[in-house]
Amino acid sequence: MNEKTAISTLSLAVLGLIAQRPRSGYDLRKIFSTTPMGHFSSSPGAIYPALKRIEKSGWIRGSIDKKKELRPRMIYRITAKGLNMLKRRLQQTVTKEDVIWRMDDLMLRFAFMDELVGRECTLRFLEEFLTETESHLCSLRQYQDQIKVILPACGKLAMENGINNYEMNAKWAKRAVKELARE
Repeated sequence: MNEKTAISTLSLAVLGLIAQRPRSGYDLRKIFSTTPMGHFSSSPGAIYPALKRIEKSGWIRGSIDKKKELRPRMIYRITAKGLNMLKRRLQQTVTKEDVIWRMDDLMLRFAFMDELVGRECTLRFLEEFLTETESHLCSLRQYQDQIKVILPACGKLAMENGINNYEMNAKWAKRAVKELARE
């Protein structure tokens, strides 16, 4: 398994949240069910097994909190191994395949960058994101020009929607670079 696929997007989300501060499985479920992170999963059937896999990998460590309480909680903390793995994952080069197939993963990586990898790495990520997005946009526009005469109306509109989404992502990346470079 290569490094890029060594961690699922759900595991990346869980690990990134635990890196921010120690959390219980319930804390994570609450975040996933009440924020836009919910599309990664708010299901206990996904989150708790993910916590067990991440703990088994040695990236987090759980300990019982409030042992004398009626319902003690397992609190997870990131380990040095987990923090190193998370930083490596966040610093990976953005590829065209990421832009096409793993946009959720890219935005999740970006969301955790500030405190973990610093401004220089974050700006490099944004520049790579912008370059790959613009490259893909060029390919999409060329393809659109080639097939526009054979596409039905709905196909043309669907293609337009996809192109508009990538244009919006490129515009956002340009603004983000300017904003972060100013700070």
